[in-house]
Amino acid sequence: MNKVLKKEHFILPEGVIYLDGNSLGPMPKTVPQRLGGVMTEEWAQMLIRGWNKAGWMAMPSGVGDAVGRLIGAPKGSVVMGDTLSVKVYQALAAGLKMRPERKIILSDTGNFPSDLYMAEGLVGLLGQGYELRTVAPEEVAEAIGDDIAVVMLTEVDYRTGRKHDMKTITELAHAAGAVMVWDLAHSAGAIPVDLAASNCEFAVGCTYKYLNGGPGAPAFIYIRPDLADAAQPALSGWLGHDSPFDFDLNYRPAKGIERMRVGTPPVLQMAALEEAMKVWEGVDMADVRAASIALQEQFIAEVERDVPQLTLASPRDSAVRGSQVSFRFEHGYAAMQALIDRSVIGDFRAPDIMRFGFTPLYLDSDDVTAAVKVIRDVMDNRLWDNAAYKVKSRVT
Repeated sequence: MNKVLKKEHFILPEGVIYLDGNSLGPMPKTVPQRLGGVMTEEWAQMLIRGWNKAGWMAMPSGVGDAVGRLIGAPKGSVVMGDTLSVKVYQALAAGLKMRPERKIILSDTGNFPSDLYMAEGLVGLLGQGYELRTVAPEEVAEAIGDDIAVVMLTEVDYRTGRKHDMKTITELAHAAGAVMVWDLAHSAGAIPVDLAASNCEFAVGCTYKYLNGGPGAPAFIYIRPDLADAAQPALSGWLGHDSPFDFDLNYRPAKGIERMRVGTPPVLQMAALEEAMKVWEGVDMADVRAASIALQEQFIAEVERDVPQLTLASPRDSAVRGSQVSFRFEHGYAAMQALIDRSVIGDFRAPDIMRFGFTPLYLDSDDVTAAVKVIRDVMDNRLWDNAAYKVKSRVT
């Protein structure tokens, strides 16, 4: 039984089966009213007074605590703002500062490209022998040696859903004297996470996927509390200053996680996310995980029974799989466009991955069966073999 189903809390177009919440979550029904209020009652009427009167300046920390509850982070250890790429950069730079005698960032070839790009940019800027080293996901554990400064991994692979063992890898990193940075882009709101128990130094993540914060929703960063007053921000922005309105000419980092703030918080986006987080009130992540696995297992069984043209790309063992299921198909892009055209929405990841996300807050068993029926029709009747479906859009 799906104990966390809250379909009535979301705006879902009639007839659409939405299997892409792992890329962009749907809008909770109360968000438009909240945003309307922020615009008409706060921005329009309070003007600049809204920073104090409406509490805009405090939103990054307050929303950070709401996110923190879902990822096992103590209160006051998560702050919101900027994009995930910015937060990756901050965590990496701070981690390298903590190990000045070492030069290597270790990651894996399954990591999201943006994380690797940010690492490449950072080591290029630093020079002096700094290096990004990538290995296959299965080889990470054995690659963690005493020359590694920072291990940076995404817990759940964006393509296949393969899941790293957070606690084990963090322990290996620490045994080798390295700093651990986790990207929770496909974990937060999808699977149980316990950052405190993992003992990692840093974690980052986005909020527009499983947390339903909307396109462009702000990212988050976590620092282990005992390190928060020592971490050195590479991006020493005005709002990460200890007293920004003293307008000192020299940077002095704020106390704790607040030092990881950089620029002005995006108030409208933050308000949308703050409202979206209310859907999670009373929700236990263990129940979310159990319901998600049940939906995934049903989907895999029905696809493999009815659609032999597709090959499972995700781990078969649900214990090492996040909250998505991916199948390989040579013409995966065209097939996904045919599905979307028939109101079953997933997405495509090169070169041949058809990706389906399972969010039990708004998906149920009937949705899975109905989606598989459409997938079977598209594949059996080669409905994907249409020139219009083979023209790639900018976003896949």
